[in-house]
Amino acid sequence: MSLTAYRALGRSGLIVSPIALGTMTFGTNVWGADEASSRAIFDHYRDAGGNLIDTADIYSNGESEKLVGKFIADSGSRDEIVLSTKFAFNASSNPTSGVQTAGGNPNAGGAGAKNIHRALDASLRRLGTDYIDLYWMHIWDQVTPIEEIVQTLGDLVRVGKIRYYGLSDMPAWVAMKAATIAEERRVPGPIAIQVEYSLVARDVECEHFPAAREAGLGVMPWSPLAGGLLSGKYRRADIAGKGRLSGANPLGDTKFTDRNWAILETLEQVAAEMGRPMAEVALAWTLANKAVGATLVGASKVSQLRNNIAATDLCIGAAHFERLNEASAPVIGFTSGLGSPMIRRMVFGGHDVAGWGE
Repeated sequence: MSLTAYRALGRSGLIVSPIALGTMTFGTNVWGADEASSRAIFDHYRDAGGNLIDTADIYSNGESEKLVGKFIADSGSRDEIVLSTKFAFNASSNPTSGVQTAGGNPNAGGAGAKNIHRALDASLRRLGTDYIDLYWMHIWDQVTPIEEIVQTLGDLVRVGKIRYYGLSDMPAWVAMKAATIAEERRVPGPIAIQVEYSLVARDVECEHFPAAREAGLGVMPWSPLAGGLLSGKYRRADIAGKGRLSGANPLGDTKFTDRNWAILETLEQVAAEMGRPMAEVALAWTLANKAVGATLVGASKVSQLRNNIAATDLCIGAAHFERLNEASAPVIGFTSGLGSPMIRRMVFGGHDVAGWGE
């Protein structure tokens, strides 16, 4: 595998690299990358054959989109690049730090038609383009009817301002309902979902992954290294006083749990036996899941991106893969447990019957 081992994203004709370049770090001088460093990261990704660039209207208060647009224009590679950006978070709030400004305009956020058109027009200006290849609802606002979201985004596909759209950070039923409405009404529907997924965040396997498979949606994991935890940069003995993972992020210190430290210990052992860095092994594990269309990775240095790309050529042996799976197995609730191999064997007379797409 490499960045040029292209694949279709979901049940669509959009062809993407297995690793998408996340640009939340672009333009963030405090904990991210300045313009020169961002350009070096962009160039390295493109030189390696990567074609999926992911940004959002709120990243660095719009600076990320401006830099991405500038780099694409300078490279003259707009037709080769799958440009991905997002809407939904209000400009008066910062989801990475939790800071919110009272009295902000409620119609400058969410998934209502008014804000989608406002946000898209603003993103197009910053990116210096007249269309977006993959437009994401950044988060479900819990208010806008799914029918309105599908109608608005479908209309934008039909007029050519966006080519495809996807849904990020939403309950599985929201993605399934959106896909069903689109299919029944014969209108453009979502082609992918974005969810947190890694060795320490596997709960989405229970509902989101089956829903995505049924609806033909590609899965694009974010934070496959759990904010750096799976790289080995944090140790139980030296986290006192840090309070959170480094850099602005919505994870806080939630990853510092006894369960995660145990998973990290197994990952460290497997990585040592394989003679590869922990981050590469963790990322290779995520990439090995057949439901994954492309995995989002970010970087503030070229060296970090280079190490992430190396994971595409790493094959984890069956024994090591099983150890990682056992150590990180998600807690199964009642509904998800109904799909267990044991239940299936009970239904089919003791036989291991494979379903479609498995």
